[in-house]
Amino acid sequence: MDRFSWSNGLLEIDETLVIQQRGVRLYDGDDKAKLDLGVALLSTHRLIWRDVKNHECCIAMPLSQIILFEEQAAGIGKSAKIVIHLHPAPANKEPGPYQHSKYSFIKLSFKEHGQIEFHRRLTEEMTQKRWEKTTASQPIPTGTGSQAGRTRAVGIVGIERKIEERRKETDKNISEAFEDLSKLMVKAKEMVELSRSIANKIKDKQGDITEDETIRFKSYLLSMGIANPVTRETHGSGTHYHLQLAKQLGDMLQAPLEERGGMMALTEVYCLVNRARGMELLSPEDLLNACKMFESLKLPLRLRVFDSGVMVVQLQSHSEEEMIASALDNVSDKGSLTAEEFAKLLGLSVLLSKERLLLAEKMGHLCRDDSVEGLRFYPNLF
Repeated sequence: MDRFSWSNGLLEIDETLVIQQRGVRLYDGDDKAKLDLGVALLSTHRLIWRDVKNHECCIAMPLSQIILFEEQAAGIGKSAKIVIHLHPAPANKEPGPYQHSKYSFIKLSFKEHGQIEFHRRLTEEMTQKRWEKTTASQPIPTGTGSQAGRTRAVGIVGIERKIEERRKETDKNISEAFEDLSKLMVKAKEMVELSRSIANKIKDKQGDITEDETIRFKSYLLSMGIANPVTRETHGSGTHYHLQLAKQLGDMLQAPLEERGGMMALTEVYCLVNRARGMELLSPEDLLNACKMFESLKLPLRLRVFDSGVMVVQLQSHSEEEMIASALDNVSDKGSLTAEEFAKLLGLSVLLSKERLLLAEKMGHLCRDDSVEGLRFYPNLF
């Protein structure tokens, strides 16, 4: 304990608090110190202990005094401890609670637990030895002594100064991020205009480009974005906005639906549309309201709700009989299928595959076996 010096408990310049733990009692070797329970603070430079009741009672010791340390497990009626072995006290050490001690080690007794994390943090600091990086240019005192009048960024003032510096840095980063975002939006509009120009050239020179190349390039254009997305700013709000949005969705979704067998889950449609719209994102509510207007506008699409509540967008030309026949044929060929297996065969989502199987079951073509292994469908031989 004679390695500790009296301290005001304030952090020095370049010193950072690492961890603090309440309910810690100090031992001078194997003997309890004449100090009550307190708070143990570990910084990058020092081990600090402060009395809970008397805040003026605060002592500190440089981490450079530590030789090694070890954990001492808790026992019956005994708290877990960290035993810290120390170098001899230096000759010029400032005054502390103990002038002399017969022990070369101290113990930290943790009455309220927390010793595992404290030991881990102490191990990190002793490995990194961050106090050595500032010792040469700016020594860190352990007490108040003759150097107490030196200018320091400590206490509330120092904390407020650090908070203000971090706030300014955060504001700067946010400003730069939004500048980059604005530039990205400008470039995105340029790319959309370019894609529309190239699409028009493809139409003019249709004979010079194969059908496969046209389809592939159109899919690239779709992933780039919609040239002029319908927004509330351009088309107002309410019914008129949803009508115009429905017309645009009708033009946009027809090709993707044909590629996916004539049906897509509304969640897939939502992701596809918002990816194409870029920065002009669409809300789920607006998408649903627009899809409900497909049939009234006599568009080639319609919104369908299955008995389970799953919503899909499908082509008007999509034949329900063909969908049921496909499910029956695949189940008959394989003997039985789960929704996951059926999804792999058709390249559809598991959700839509299950709805197809349930529809075929509803029409009496399939029957189910619902067991601990999952839901499996069989041809209905009854």
